[in-house]
Amino acid sequence: MLRAFLGILIVLHGLVHLWYVMLSQGWVDFQPEMGWTGESWFFALLLDETATRLLATASYGLAALGFVVGGIGFWTAQDWWRPVTVGSAALSAAAILLFWDGRGRRLVEKGLVGLLIDLALLFGLLVFGWPSVAR
Repeated sequence: MLRAFLGILIVLHGLVHLWYVMLSQGWVDFQPEMGWTGESWFFALLLDETATRLLATASYGLAALGFVVGGIGFWTAQDWWRPVTVGSAALSAAAILLFWDGRGRRLVEKGLVGLLIDLALLFGLLVFGWPSVAR
């Protein structure tokens, strides 16, 4: 039962990333309380807005897919779930940090909780080897 619950939590964490895909694609009319502004402190000098949004879409979309697959893999006790989930958490954390607009307002909406979840997953999986690989 715990395996199913944790697997579902990983999948749900991945699905939240689809909100940032929607924002980066402009599929919803942006409001400040919605999260990501489309700006990036890191990519502002390297890429134009279109390229930044395309890279954000790819990053968040790939992280979402990885978490969904990793969560299903964990739930069904597959051997490959751990590296998929670690890679997804690392990509997600990097995307949240690199696509942050550099402003200290509305950090929760801009991914702070997701970043903390990613860091907890990385810490648990890499430092503590949690959960055990035993089925």
